[in-house]
Amino acid sequence: MTKYQGGCLCGAVRYRAEAEPINERICHCRVCQKAIGAAFNARLLFRIEDVTVEGPLATVNSSPDLERGFCPACGTTMFSRRDSRGILGITSGSLDDPSAFKPDMHFWTASMQPWVRLDDGLPQYEGAPPA
Repeated sequence: MTKYQGGCLCGAVRYRAEAEPINERICHCRVCQKAIGAAFNARLLFRIEDVTVEGPLATVNSSPDLERGFCPACGTTMFSRRDSRGILGITSGSLDDPSAFKPDMHFWTASMQPWVRLDDGLPQYEGAPPA
């Protein structure tokens, strides 16, 4: 049984991951805010080889080492991929069941929007999370 699956708004791109995520985090950096079009990027991180993607996928580099994947038809952003580390982040909102997302921390909170209130008790880091 597939534990995590999802796709874009129009259904042209679908993905699935059988493995457990490496972590589940919420990034508040400005690059994620711009790329996602929201106040933060809630994402599940997997090893690249644990995720299968079907359908047409367009990509753009939001930084030299980070490629973002989205549907070329409807524009839904679903992925952030870092080949140098062998990891791929899936946006929680693109999951078929977004309630499967269980965040473990917030990071880059120095860039957090002033109207966002964090009262979930999770660890918070003003910059990058600890290694």
